[in-house]
Amino acid sequence: MGQLNAGIVPVTPFQQNCTILFDMDDKHGVVVDPGGDIDKVLAVLKDNAITAGAIWITHGHIDHAGGAMELKDALGVEIIGPHEADKLLLDNLENQGQRYGIVGVRNCVPDRFLSEGETVSFGTHMFEVLHCPGHAPGHVVYYSRAAKFAHVGDVLFRGSVGRTDLPGGDHATLIASIKNKLLPLGDDIGFICGHGPGGRFGEERRTNPFLT
Repeated sequence: MGQLNAGIVPVTPFQQNCTILFDMDDKHGVVVDPGGDIDKVLAVLKDNAITAGAIWITHGHIDHAGGAMELKDALGVEIIGPHEADKLLLDNLENQGQRYGIVGVRNCVPDRFLSEGETVSFGTHMFEVLHCPGHAPGHVVYYSRAAKFAHVGDVLFRGSVGRTDLPGGDHATLIASIKNKLLPLGDDIGFICGHGPGGRFGEERRTNPFLT
């Protein structure tokens, strides 16, 4: 098994971390949360000779899923995730775009929704699916036990947590998702989040003001 690697492409006015997860040996991988600026994402794939075999979505907000259909058309791959509880958000991405003045957004129709306990993979890299609502009803986290790594989307940030004032958000539910599903995975788990720098669960458990 080659080493799991990740590249981050900041996209949309929200500077969302569109993430390319890939194997260092064969350069095959997936694109996580292509919220927009798809030309930029495609350029990074081409410049680094990475073949993306699927699109994974953490949740249905515009900065994470707004460019998914355009990227699907460009790559000819499936959109996988999030949990079906975010279908209403995905069905209204175009309306979200109008509110934020973002053009070119299309409603997203995943080829497959995900549920707690399922797995997704590329090559030999397997990720467990954790349903972690609170920021969005259908938010999922992708966790690689072998790599001690999680892509947590907008559930957890370095020194903060996801906002819960958007439709379907709930602060108590979000904190429960973090404390009951993420932190028990171990202090040494590294994470990439939807905005800003990532970190490790242990540091957040010890210092994050929303968790202490």
